[in-house]
Amino acid sequence: MRRLALVAAAALALAPAALASEQHPTLNELENEIMCPVCTVPLAQSDSPAAKRMEAIMRVQIASGWTKSRIENYWVAQFGESILASPPKRGFDLLAWVLPLAGAALAAAALGVAAVRWRGRRPAEPPLAPRSLNGGGRLEPELERRLDEELARFDA
Repeated sequence: MRRLALVAAAALALAPAALASEQHPTLNELENEIMCPVCTVPLAQSDSPAAKRMEAIMRVQIASGWTKSRIENYWVAQFGESILASPPKRGFDLLAWVLPLAGAALAAAALGVAAVRWRGRRPAEPPLAPRSLNGGGRLEPELERRLDEELARFDA
């Protein structure tokens, strides 16, 4: 519930900016979203005469108060949907938006499952055997008794 409220708050915070962009587009925005029909790169990267004419027309459209979608629809009517730098978010073209996200989600899930499996495959460590001070294992009882006798002889 808390996460849903956070997402809703973020959407409400970003809505005015998105609406302002739609109502009052900038030439810079449009140049990056519309392709040059001659060189097939965004208008912002093109120096062709056709791109310069398109930018001049866009300046007039923006000054006339056209919305972003109206300007984009104008250019789509002139050249087709291939004039847009990104595919529309509907129909078959929606796959261009969904598949990369779905692929990334599947890859993350597969990596998570693999990590859990790899961690589970480690062999259990054997219990630690008691060790003597010199790093060896425990002495046999007879040898330990003889060692104690010899050490006691030196102490006296």
